[in-house]
This record gives sequence, C-alpha cells and structure tokens, in this order.
Amino acid sequence: MNLWLLAKPIAVLLVTVSSTIFLLLLSQQNQSPRPASMARSFVLWLHGLGDSGPANEPIKTLFTSPEFRNTKWSFPSAPSNPVTCNYGARMPSWFDIGEIPVTANSPNNESDLLKAVKSVHKMIDKEIDAGTNPSNVFVCGFSQGGALTLASVLLYPKTLGGAAVFSGWVPFSSSIIEQIPPEAKRTPILWSHGIADRTVFLEAGQAGPPFLERAGVNCEFKAYPDLGHSISNEELKHLESWIKARLPSSS
Repeated sequence: MNLWLLAKPIAVLLVTVSSTIFLLLLSQQNQSPRPASMARSFVLWLHGLGDSGPANEPIKTLFTSPEFRNTKWSFPSAPSNPVTCNYGARMPSWFDIGEIPVTANSPNNESDLLKAVKSVHKMIDKEIDAGTNPSNVFVCGFSQGGALTLASVLLYPKTLGGAAVFSGWVPFSSSIIEQIPPEAKRTPILWSHGIADRTVFLEAGQAGPPFLERAGVNCEFKAYPDLGHSISNEELKHLESWIKARLPSSS
C-alpha cells in the first residue's frame, strides 16, 4: 500500500498531461505542416517525465497567428532511462529525478542534467546551422522538460528568442550562475505555474524568478489559480502572444 501511495504522483503526472493534450487536439482544427526549408522561426518543445514528443504535437495547432505561418516545430522524445522517483523503473526521461513531488529543496542530479543539455544544444545548433536566426529560436518545456528548457537556454552560448517554462523548477544549484554566458543572460524567459500543482509544488516554480534575477536574466512569472500539474489553453494562448511579440512582423 505504501508503494502505491508513493507511485501515485507519477500516475497523476502522466494522466494530467495526456488529458490536456487530448482536449487540445479535440478543440483545434488540423493545420497543414510547413516545409522546413521555409521556416524563419523555430519552436522546440520538451515534454515532461513519461510523456513523448508526438503526444504533444497538437499544441502547435493553437498557434494560428500569421507570424507562425513559417514556423518549424520540433517535438523530440526523451530516451528511456531508469528514474529514481519511479523506483528505478525505465521510462521516457531527459534526466534522473530523485523525488516526486518536486519542492524548492528537492535534490538535483546535475551531471545527468548536463548530458541532456548537450543533447538539446545539438538540436538548437542544427536549426541555426540550417539558417534560422538565433533570435527566432524558442525553447519551451513542461515539468521535467521545463527544467531542462531552463538549463539549456542558460548554458547556451548565444542569445535566443526566448524560453518558456511550464510547471518547471530550477534543476541545479546557484553555483551554475558563474557558468552562464553573457549572451544567454539576454534570452527572455516566460515562467508559468499552476497554483494547485501537487506534483511540482508552486514553491519550486516561485524559486525560479529570484534565481534568475541573481543571474541577471529577465523573467516573466505567471501563476494560474486552480491549475494543477497540467497545461491550460490560457497558458498556451499567452505563450502565443509572448512569442509573437518577439518575432518579425508577418509579410
């Protein structure tokens, strides 16, 4: 019985993410994919623990503004890895997580995290090498993917268009501040968190802005009442406006 109680947050995590994406899919019409060669902007979306990239693809159907006509989207899937908070069982995971729920004082596995950061940097480098301006590159992520988003943009050697963290946390100690390149400090960050989140506590999210302020990074923090560990349409519509304001006007 005790094992079941401990494992329950993992089930909650998977169910809330899946149900959110399913509802988004039902509420939006399909859009035709844009050729990658025409992309002048790039959105990289990093999913949460136990999820997959394809399951999150319906998110892009919300972004209907003209500014997104030539946007390339990427929804990679994390490799299958043993996860400590899941009793060592293997599941899609960007890096190891020691405990669920995540609090402001939860332990971090920085060495494992930095391996995942290198993988994300390769994805960004590939797109920039293909011709996309770094100022038009946006990295977004939910939960574990949000924590990885934060780490990836803070350690990237160029200024990007922006980063969006949904229900994430700071996955490393304050000593990392000394390693943040000056260019990365100019990348703006949007941080959204549900007040009713019982998987990644609000306190973990609220620790983000003070951390970023000490690092000299601009962060907009938005807390959503009654929202648990999930992504709402309201959050994504705000993200659309936030990214749109940082993209060149559509011709």
